[in-house]
Amino acid sequence: MKRWIAVLVMLLCTLSAGTALAADSVTCWFPPGYKNMDQAQAIVGALSKGSGVEVTARVAASYPEILEAFAGKGMNLVYAGSFAQSIIMARKLGTPLVQTIDGKELYAGIMIHKMGQNPKAILANAPESIAYAIGASSGESCAKAATAGKAAVGVSNHAAAVDAVVAGKAQAAVVKDGWWQSNQAKYPGLAVYEIPKISVKKNPDNVLSASSEVPSALATKLKAAASANAAAFGPGAKMKPFSASQLNFSLGLMMQGKIDPLTYKW
Repeated sequence: MKRWIAVLVMLLCTLSAGTALAADSVTCWFPPGYKNMDQAQAIVGALSKGSGVEVTARVAASYPEILEAFAGKGMNLVYAGSFAQSIIMARKLGTPLVQTIDGKELYAGIMIHKMGQNPKAILANAPESIAYAIGASSGESCAKAATAGKAAVGVSNHAAAVDAVVAGKAQAAVVKDGWWQSNQAKYPGLAVYEIPKISVKKNPDNVLSASSEVPSALATKLKAAASANAAAFGPGAKMKPFSASQLNFSLGLMMQGKIDPLTYKW
């Protein structure tokens, strides 16, 4: 009898230890298509070392996968831009911690159209013919906000949005200003229009947030670890505390564009 009690005690201790280890691990999510895995590993390495908790990197297959994880019981982080962060905040699934400051921390959506066309006329007369990247503040949110929700050519990314204009499948596209700066040489026949009150550099990028399941004490440690190891987030990067109010502009675009962050589906 004593032997069986001893075995049972050992089994319970083993299970408890396993549970504790599992509870002390955090998954840090990166957006779908994230390719800089060296940087991802540097980030989670810095967070692990600074917090004393194992943090593992995972690139999401889709944004819903991140939202599902944040709504679950595990401890999660996400390093992403304003659209995903706005939805997380609106649904009260997590709390933003810090943002990478590297000169690209704020971005805008700008309108691309064929030279010789009137962008104001397109917005007024053919709003449904505007292309945008689905699930992007600089794409979907800006395009919908500029057209009272009527923009209807949703595509997978900014390149596909501009390609739709070139192919005549859309009359204009709304894309991220930084993306256009890097790719405009490929599209010599296109021009830029900054949409009043919409094309404003107020959408935050590269924000690290913690899910609601992360205890506040651990969130504080993770925040401190990120701030103390800014180099892990990119050459010359600095880290600054990030407050939820900094997402107000992005959420405002959603509201103007009739996008409900509580029910939105990719």
